[in-house]
Amino acid sequence: FICCLAVSDMLVSISNLTEMLFMLLLEHGVLVMRPSIVRHMDSVIDMLICSSVVSSLSFLGVIAVDRYITIFYALRYHSIMTLQRAVVTMASVWLASTVSSTVLITYYRSNTILLCLIGFFLFMLVLMLVLYIHMFALARHHLHSISSHQKPPTAHRGGSLKGAVTLTILLGVFFICWGPFFFHLILIVTCPTNPFCTCFFSYFNLFLILIICNSVIDP
Repeated sequence: FICCLAVSDMLVSISNLTEMLFMLLLEHGVLVMRPSIVRHMDSVIDMLICSSVVSSLSFLGVIAVDRYITIFYALRYHSIMTLQRAVVTMASVWLASTVSSTVLITYYRSNTILLCLIGFFLFMLVLMLVLYIHMFALARHHLHSISSHQKPPTAHRGGSLKGAVTLTILLGVFFICWGPFFFHLILIVTCPTNPFCTCFFSYFNLFLILIICNSVIDP
């Protein structure tokens, strides 16, 4: 799962840089192509970007679920997460990412499609938030239980604080890097002509840079 996340993060960066280089070459006249071919190539690159973004989000969620199973069902982990199930999960994520990105790029003007993408982001955010908080609560309970049985009792505040900091970094980085992009999509659906929304839209390239930054931070 971590290897798949690394591949999808690499694709996010490579596809964005490829599109940027492609546009720069066209703007400076180094690359001359017919408009129809340019549109076709732009759609292919956009589909690759979208697919890698969706797969990156999906694998972040899959890793959270895998960690959850590891902690709460440790003795049954290898019977629950078999190699076959892991392979099926990975293949399903890549297939779903490819199909959904093709639909999204084809019908990108549809508000329904954008709402589905926003819903997917919110679902992943809530899923990771719930799972990591539950895992942190269990770890905190274990630390408290261990310290209460020791004589003299040792303070478990440091361990809890470290766990809280780790949790904050995981979810904080995810929300900061992905939040503006999906807020941008929400504004497209809710207030496309509002002056504030139009001003916010002008920072779209910055939101893409944040997503690339998340790909760098994930490892």
